[in-house]
Amino acid sequence: MKGLEQYDVKVLLALVKSVSGRTDFFRVLVEGPHPELAAFSNAIRGDDDAMVWLFKHNFAWLAILSNACDGDERAIDWVRNGLTPVNLRFALACRHDVESLKWLYQRKLGVLLLLVREVEKFLKYQEKEYTWPYVMHFGGHYRAMKELEEWQSSTADKNNTEETS
Repeated sequence: MKGLEQYDVKVLLALVKSVSGRTDFFRVLVEGPHPELAAFSNAIRGDDDAMVWLFKHNFAWLAILSNACDGDERAIDWVRNGLTPVNLRFALACRHDVESLKWLYQRKLGVLLLLVREVEKFLKYQEKEYTWPYVMHFGGHYRAMKELEEWQSSTADKNNTEETS
């Protein structure tokens, strides 16, 4: 099963710094062996191009995890059934779930708690900016949603082909 815990702690620390806005750490992720984490960092920060990149490069699980951190119920359900418990707890902790925060702390997953803190900071900022009365909203993340639908369709096609074989 895929999950954030598969990455080395040093790489996750670079992800924490990237989510916080440090472009030097973002570049380390992009140029290193884990560009998917750079895309995940940007996806958390609301970048549709990063979401599309994740789907197109077989990292749909990171795109969906990003949506789960945003509180998308369908994404949370998918994470619950498709990823490790660590990832579910991480996504819920990003939404202030106290039990999940305790769960991560008890398992000494401090690096994920640092990541939760940075995601929470950005989500608060994003929420404030989104509710600003002079911001125009143009229908959400159309390209990322289209990519999600195509990914789901291809996954369903693969499952149907495997069942008939």
